[in-house]
Amino acid sequence: MTLKGRSLVTIDDLTTGEIGAVFSAADEMAAAIGEQSKLCKGKIMASLFFEPSTRTRLSFEAAMYRLGGNVITAVDIGATSLAKGESLSDMARIVGSYADIIVIRHPWEGAAKVVADYAGVPVINAGDGGHQHPTQTLLDLYTIRKERKTIKGLKIALWGDLKYGRTIHSLVFALAKFGANILFCPTPGLEVPEHILQKLVTEYGGEIEKCKPAKQTGEEKVFPLDAIYTTPTSSHQLAMMPDVNLSLDLGKGVDAIYVTRPQKERFEASESELTNQYQVVDKKLLKGKEFRSTLVMHPLPRVDELAYDLDTDPRSQYFKQAAYGVPVRMAILALLSGAKPVPVPENETTEVKVAFTVYNRDSGLKCSNPKCVSIQKTELKYLRPEFKIVNREPLTLRCVYCEHGFEPKYIASTEWHEGKVINKKYHPSDSHWARTIKPENLIIFASAADAEAQGFKPNHYMGGKH
Repeated sequence: MTLKGRSLVTIDDLTTGEIGAVFSAADEMAAAIGEQSKLCKGKIMASLFFEPSTRTRLSFEAAMYRLGGNVITAVDIGATSLAKGESLSDMARIVGSYADIIVIRHPWEGAAKVVADYAGVPVINAGDGGHQHPTQTLLDLYTIRKERKTIKGLKIALWGDLKYGRTIHSLVFALAKFGANILFCPTPGLEVPEHILQKLVTEYGGEIEKCKPAKQTGEEKVFPLDAIYTTPTSSHQLAMMPDVNLSLDLGKGVDAIYVTRPQKERFEASESELTNQYQVVDKKLLKGKEFRSTLVMHPLPRVDELAYDLDTDPRSQYFKQAAYGVPVRMAILALLSGAKPVPVPENETTEVKVAFTVYNRDSGLKCSNPKCVSIQKTELKYLRPEFKIVNREPLTLRCVYCEHGFEPKYIASTEWHEGKVINKKYHPSDSHWARTIKPENLIIFASAADAEAQGFKPNHYMGGKH
């Protein structure tokens, strides 16, 4: 099995064995970076960056040139036909006829999936809003493995903006794949979204333990720990300490701290003051002996959350991370384009695989995320909202595009009682009907008005559960 012709939209698109194949290829690229100029000769990469980028864009373009390929580029939505109202699907089809592989960054969450669905060539997600950034995660994992030789069993602290940081959202799933323990250390108000935690548990196993807010006493600084994820293969000891103070209770410290900047460009108006609560990571914070070997990582760019006094500290890895972007992305481009076939073992992973029922009935239901590609005006002409049913009690859906989860309000069945129109009823989603209606018969509504517009009447017990 090879990766030829595949797209990389989320980190879930690769198994641990396939990620290992990427790393092996990256090792080869890094060892002889000047000797790869014939691998992609004659191939064209379309570089579509509709949000600001320095490292990701330049490293992708440098990677393609290093491989001997060529690059065509668009970096401003206002200078493309998207500004005229063209749909992503039409753009994808056209660009796919011009290039052999597409790299795209877009502000809409799920945009990369749409492009991958319609382009006809491999598509790489270089960041879609606050959703995911899988290639950044690959070079993050590559950095950790280079320094620690393994990922399994490590304790990785994720710091700062865990709500909007797309690098975080990709990284948590990748760390879970490889059996790491994750310590969530958010700035208050920027905690990791609940749908991320739910997916982490339902699809990767392990457990999440919420922790009490950390306190600061005197001159002592402690990590603002919000939750701990422990893998299925790890001791449950970590999750049994609800008052965890990393600098005291976890005497061995953490293996890495991954710092992120506040993603102010994605903040709601009410969140503008949250940056005032950002705790700076500096040498003073990490002065304890328990952090003597802690790797300090950051996807960059940084603002004020990571002190410059750490730049020359041997624990700091962020510039090395950025440099790894070229060989890692060379490997990805070579493998997905088929320029470098690398065999991947068929049975190399014990990852949890969960099959969910997909709901795509036309009942007026839409994704609740205002940044999702599926609800944007230009895409409504052809996109049909789709959701995975990830829970039946309570009924919980997850959008297949942006992966946001939500609990709808009302349900009904295509097989109403005795087939009589008078019995065509809808019910609250927290009623027993949500568990008893067969998935193939389930109709889900966002509101009572939607249900009634389709001819359904409220049942006799709409006042609550029954």
